Amino acid sequence: MKVADAMTPAEDLVTVSLPGSRDDALEYLQERKFSSVPVVRETEEGERYRGLVSRDDLIDRPDEDDLALLMREVPTTTADATLHELAALMLSAGTRRVPVVEADDDGTLVGIVTITDVIHALAREEVGADADVGDLCNGTVNTTYAGTPLPVAEREIGLADVPYTVVLGDDTEMTGMLTEVDIVAVAEVVEGEEDAGASMAGDDEDWKWESVQSVGNRYVPTRNVEFPDEPVSTFMTEDVVTVSKRKSAVEAAQLMITNDIEQIPVVSGGEIAGVLRDVHLLEAV
Repeated sequence: MKVADAMTPAEDLVTVSLPGSRDDALEYLQERKFSSVPVVRETEEGERYRGLVSRDDLIDRPDEDDLALLMREVPTTTADATLHELAALMLSAGTRRVPVVEADDDGTLVGIVTITDVIHALAREEVGADADVGDLCNGTVNTTYAGTPLPVAEREIGLADVPYTVVLGDDTEMTGMLTEVDIVAVAEVVEGEEDAGASMAGDDEDWKWESVQSVGNRYVPTRNVEFPDEPVSTFMTEDVVTVSKRKSAVEAAQLMITNDIEQIPVVSGGEIAGVLRDVHLLEAV
């Protein structure tokens, strides 16, 4: 199967143009709930792809307004590449989405392909080889206690560098699942000012997403993300979808698509044996 068969074509994409500002991207990333948007520039030869800008880029650099400095370069692919080649590229580059450009000029944007597109193809058995969940899943499981305050759980997820945590109850058994999506849904961005003096602003505040270096004694803008100080059990998904080690990669992909999830706890003998993430399924393509 080719990338052309799985990608979203350029005519269906939303793009932002250079020169531009962060607000140009913010309109789409917030209001339309996209995770990233392609950046293009109009040239004498026509519109040319220049990079991607994501929510993370805007959060990590809150004081940068120039779109050209906010965007990032990511690997590209072509429409005639195979999904096997695409999966290998995503794994090696650690990216979940890849712009598709013309093979001859490496600049004309013809579409974008995401990890979800690959999982859809795997679920439809249009691509992939024989592989079992037990061979693909990660045996290391990120967990938290159901009574943990949400801000603490958010910090745990960030430190673990995974987009989820399995929630354990008083009996140490799995009682739910909390994901980054659940956390973002209740997060509130609070902007204000802080007396920075001559040091880094707010370095000792656990939940600050960035601090701003000051020059002299003055107030500087800050942007904090606040989370409800309630237990994880209030926000977690209780009805957790699970999969056994013996299930195939195709069956796991079908579960992910049907339930609109990106990770599934793996159980064996009634116990948690690991977690299968969508990125793990790329190895089966």
